[in-house]
Amino acid sequence: MDTHNLKEVTNYNYGIEKIFEKAQDFLPINGTDYVELYVGNAKQAAHYYKTAFGFQSLAYAGLETGVKDHVSYVLQQDKIRLVLTTPLLSESPISAHITKHGDGVKVIALWVDDARKAFQETTSRGAEVYFEPMVEKDNDGEVVRAGIRTYGDTVHIFVERKNYKGIFLPGYEKWVSEYDPTPTGLKYIDHMVGNVELGTMNKWAGFYADVMGFANLITFDDKDISTQYTALMSKVMTNGNGRIKFPINEPAKGLKKSQVEEYLDFYEGPGCQHIAVATDDIVYTISQMRKRGVEFLHVPGTYYDTVAERVGDIAEDMAILKALGIMVDRDEEGYLLQIFTKPVEDRPTLFFEIIQRKGARSFGKGNFQALFESIEAEQARRGTL
Repeated sequence: MDTHNLKEVTNYNYGIEKIFEKAQDFLPINGTDYVELYVGNAKQAAHYYKTAFGFQSLAYAGLETGVKDHVSYVLQQDKIRLVLTTPLLSESPISAHITKHGDGVKVIALWVDDARKAFQETTSRGAEVYFEPMVEKDNDGEVVRAGIRTYGDTVHIFVERKNYKGIFLPGYEKWVSEYDPTPTGLKYIDHMVGNVELGTMNKWAGFYADVMGFANLITFDDKDISTQYTALMSKVMTNGNGRIKFPINEPAKGLKKSQVEEYLDFYEGPGCQHIAVATDDIVYTISQMRKRGVEFLHVPGTYYDTVAERVGDIAEDMAILKALGIMVDRDEEGYLLQIFTKPVEDRPTLFFEIIQRKGARSFGKGNFQALFESIEAEQARRGTL
């Protein structure tokens, strides 16, 4: 793969609109269609995401719908769709994935107008085939899907649904449940972060540039993201309309084991580290999620001593943000508020970020120090630092 032409510019030097212009238009993407997690017990995981995150029941596929080897529960909150899939047999690729990785993201599905064209454009540029374009039909119409492989065992599936009126996909039925807790205000997926091995960040950033036409929105090195003990490097890749953003992280050399190395050890390879979901009212969202049992990283108390000087005036009450552990950062476009959950399963792998953008289109560089200190404190408790 040719990575010499990787478009590596920053929003500070060139302006963010020029970066989006760098992204090629051969692969137009409308947004994230769904994210599928392979999990050990989908029924129980669905209950957790409904209770704790405020997702609603949407669709189901399993033995009752004619599927013999797995079950899938589909949850929705505004524009976010999560698919939770569990195998019914020990001898299956899904079982092997869970045995190796634990619960984690398998599919990042991308909504496109033409799945066949998206497949042809990417595979002709070097993408490895996951599955060829296929048409799935039922009484509500048809969906075209095709898949390619990306880092580790993670895949992208292109979904074309313009001729479909059903609840989710053919083969699924509406999931009717008497238990649907109120939403917590989550709106859409802001970005999804991939962790890859040392020395492979440029390879995968190059994949998104050369194969999928993405541009490099911003690059962070080990001077930007580090403490006295650990560090990482990251390149944020974006598509042309900015709706799909994939930061790619790799570990950097440090005195102790970084969060990326810990992830790679316990996930046993590259994978999706976290899903960032957006809200229009992060104070309400986090207040609700804390009441429902979601655990968040603890932000060092000293963080709030200087944050007001760094970010300037904001609409929110800093005392409330401090009480909830919400961090703030600012760029030339505005400011953002963000907070990170602890891992949502027993392996210290997948977690979620909750983010509210008030104009800012960056990724909270000013919060990295506090975030790393929080993560290192959790690693120390686990004995993995």
